[in-house]
Order: sequence, then C-alpha cells, then structure tokens
Amino acid sequence: MSKALKSSRISVPDIRARKGGEKIVMLTAYTATMADIIDPHVDVILVGDTVGMVHHGLPSTVGVTLEMMIMHGQSVMRGASNALVVVDMPFGTYESSPQKAFDSAARLMSETGCQAIKVEACAGISETVAFLSGRGIPVMGHIGLRPQAVNLDGGFKTKGRTTEERTRVLSEAREVAEAGAFSIVVEGVASDLADEITKEVSVPTIGIGASANCDGQILVTPDMIGMFEWTPKFVRRYADLRTTISRGIAEYAKDVRSGQFPGPAEVYTLKAN
Repeated sequence: MSKALKSSRISVPDIRARKGGEKIVMLTAYTATMADIIDPHVDVILVGDTVGMVHHGLPSTVGVTLEMMIMHGQSVMRGASNALVVVDMPFGTYESSPQKAFDSAARLMSETGCQAIKVEACAGISETVAFLSGRGIPVMGHIGLRPQAVNLDGGFKTKGRTTEERTRVLSEAREVAEAGAFSIVVEGVASDLADEITKEVSVPTIGIGASANCDGQILVTPDMIGMFEWTPKFVRRYADLRTTISRGIAEYAKDVRSGQFPGPAEVYTLKAN
C-alpha cells in the first residue's frame, strides 16, 4: 500500500494552537484564480456563502445551495496549496438535525477536499457541532450577526448592543467552543463584547466587524480590494480594482471601435517557407 503524501498545508490543529498567539489572517475566495493569488498571504481561506451575493447577484446568502458551495469549493481547492480551506454550510443544510448536518458536511468535504466546514449559530447548534466533531468533521463556528438569519432580523444588523443580545451571543460562543469547534467567527458585534468573548473561549476568535483584539480577522475579499461601490463600515479598502478594471475595459472598447485593436503584434501571419 502506498503511503499518503505529506502536506505542508496549514491544519486545523495549527489554527487551534494560535489562540492568544500570532494573529490569524483569513480571507474569502470563490475561484481557483483568486485562491492562487491570496494563498501565499493567508492562513485560512473561507469559501463563503457570500458567493451568492458576490458572484451570483443574490440579495442575501439564503438562496445559496449545497451544489453551489461544492462547485466553488472544488475551484478554490485547485488554486490553494498553503492555507487551510473552510467551506460554508449553506442555509437549510444543517439546521434541522445533527444527522442532516453530517450528511451535508460529509458531502462537502468528500467532494471538495476541504479541511473544515463553517456553520452559523442557531437553535441546537452545540449538539450539531459536537456530532460533527465526534465524527471527524472539523467545525468553525459563526456567532453574532448571522447572514443566513437576515429575514428573521429584518436586515444585516449589528449584535450585542443590548444586555439581552450580549448574554445570548456570549452564551452561543461558549456553547460552540465547548461543543468542539476549533475556532469561531465573530461578526458584527460590539467591540467590547468581542473582547469578552475572546477572553472567555478557549479557541481562536476571528473577527469581522468586531474587535482588533480577536485572535484573527476575516474580510470578504471583493470588498477589501474595492470591487463594489459600497462596502460595510468595518471594511478597509486596500485596493480600488473596480476603477482599475473599468478604466482598462474602457480603453479596450475605445481601441476596438477605432480599429487600433488588434494591431500587428496581436495577429497571426503566414509562416515563411
């Protein structure tokens, strides 16, 4: 029997061990091309269900399917060789029961080759996390603002600004960590609450619109590189690719219409005998 090839890819235990240590860098990717670009710079790549909004034009993540996540997960795995790859479990694929969650997660992992899955907090999520972890499926939790609950919340609303919300979000963090999650995304919560959660739980917290004191940070890559005209308050733009791309396309269109493209350098000619 041949021996399995050793991988230099960052692992789940590597990320878990970063609690209180070197900050974890995490970004989203949905294609092999983008995964290849960001892979050398990050520790974790999330194939987020934000793909529904970013690439498919959906109004929220609710319409994303398991088949969509598998397709994009496969693409990202072709482009990434260094980072830990985590794939989101889409709405409706894990909430009803731990067995349902296992069936969905097992399919995601077996068909994409990803190293872990991510689930948003909901009723019974601690039992689901424990069920999955006990059966060899590494789980990243997600608390605070839950994009898949956008219809229940009436929009994408920050959490943790009332005593009741703070108690609930902190409880979710504790339960998910104790159930076996190896890390937790903390999204859209008051910064002092994110600090408290980071101190309370034994696994790394990865903030998005939370606090610089989290154990790591994640952003949606197209937001961070300026692909959209509007971005959330918590996003810092590190590039303005929308403008760059628009200018390039405008130049191309001008050259085509004026007959300057293609030129002699861009066409083929008959080879001399």
